[in-house]
Amino acid sequence: MPATLFDSPYYADQFSTPAMREIFSDMGRFQSWLDFEAALARAEASCDVIPSEAAEAITAAATTDNLDPAAMRVMFEKVGFAIVPLVKQLTAACPDHAARYVHWGATTQDALDTGLVLQMRTGLALIEAELDGVISALVKLSADHRNTPMAGRTFQQHAVPITFGYKSAGWLDEALRHRAKLPEIKDRAFAVQFGGAVGTLAPLGDKGTAVRAALARELDLRDPDITWHTGRDGLGEMIFWLGQVGGLLGRIGTEVAMLMRSEVSEVREPYVPGRGASSAMPQKRNPIACPQIIAIANRLRALVPQMMESQIQEHERGISAMPVEWMVIPEAFLLASGALMQARPMLEGLDVDVANMRRNLDMGGGLIMSEAVMSGLAPILGRGTAHEVVTGAAAAAIDSGRHLRDALLENETVTAQFDIETIDRLLEPGNYTGSCGVMVDAVLNRAKTQGFTA
Repeated sequence: MPATLFDSPYYADQFSTPAMREIFSDMGRFQSWLDFEAALARAEASCDVIPSEAAEAITAAATTDNLDPAAMRVMFEKVGFAIVPLVKQLTAACPDHAARYVHWGATTQDALDTGLVLQMRTGLALIEAELDGVISALVKLSADHRNTPMAGRTFQQHAVPITFGYKSAGWLDEALRHRAKLPEIKDRAFAVQFGGAVGTLAPLGDKGTAVRAALARELDLRDPDITWHTGRDGLGEMIFWLGQVGGLLGRIGTEVAMLMRSEVSEVREPYVPGRGASSAMPQKRNPIACPQIIAIANRLRALVPQMMESQIQEHERGISAMPVEWMVIPEAFLLASGALMQARPMLEGLDVDVANMRRNLDMGGGLIMSEAVMSGLAPILGRGTAHEVVTGAAAAAIDSGRHLRDALLENETVTAQFDIETIDRLLEPGNYTGSCGVMVDAVLNRAKTQGFTA
């Protein structure tokens, strides 16, 4: 019976995608190992290490149709090494003239590591596509709401006005940075692993590095300068990147959930009849995507330090580091796929309530504009006097429950220098968003250079 959320037919699609689960399933894993074995045979044939006829036969046999997973599991439990049962069954599926050349010069870790890299590469292509979708959604939100004023908040309290486009462009800015890191991360992580017992390629004599280079070409992976059996930084960097992407999505999910609060109600997840309904409270429209995104972000961050443990290894092959990776890496990819699956449609259909943003700006009786008024008065009154005047007016407004405008109009120092129109202009939130628009444009321009347009 399914025991984890990833295995559960009921929960799985809330926290990961079917496509990603297929990549990291047992059959996906077995096929990645078979792809390594077939590519190795072809590489060795191209370097005259084994006959070309043998390579052709091994390639033809390297399909999961020739595997008996149940028998593999029985043998795995006996021998303790995952590749041995696969090599045995692949060998049995090959004709005699080819069987002797299966896994020639390789070691278990070569197949495990290269297979894992192939899975990661396929999985990352899915992640990349979904991240691009998130970026496109953020581009549209930022462009559409470049000038939509809303309350900026610090310590969860009104601070000064911003625009919603400025908020979403902040998310976009980070997403673009993560996207820009990918080419170098992929280059470092997606390297072929082939070194034999301790990485020296000794069984291949003077053809070792030539075979490795040919293997890298066969699989379209980087040919490393040296065997990386115990050098796990490339894989670790990839998981750290997934953790960062999850962190961004978690931040967005937290913000959306906070802005969905009844007292705020400035944005809402896309409306689907019945979605977010409470079993007890018919009026409720709860966040549904946000809780999953936030939970996934928490779990992804927890996986990063676990992955870093694999950097500590003994001698030429560690004792326990690889099993940690076998647990951490698939889970990280599954979780990241789940977070993006939840975040993309949420952002594409986000309900932005411009009217409520304005209502919330006005609800404090103009107090959110205190800094704006002070900044407007300071060039004439001096900063110290302006601060004292606005502080006094704000206190009077709070004590009497009136609007800041009324308190300012009662202050002779203010009315002696400023007419009502000037005061009203200083109190208008849309006039005090600073360089929000300029910064939004800068982020959108960078997005455009990366191929993303509104």
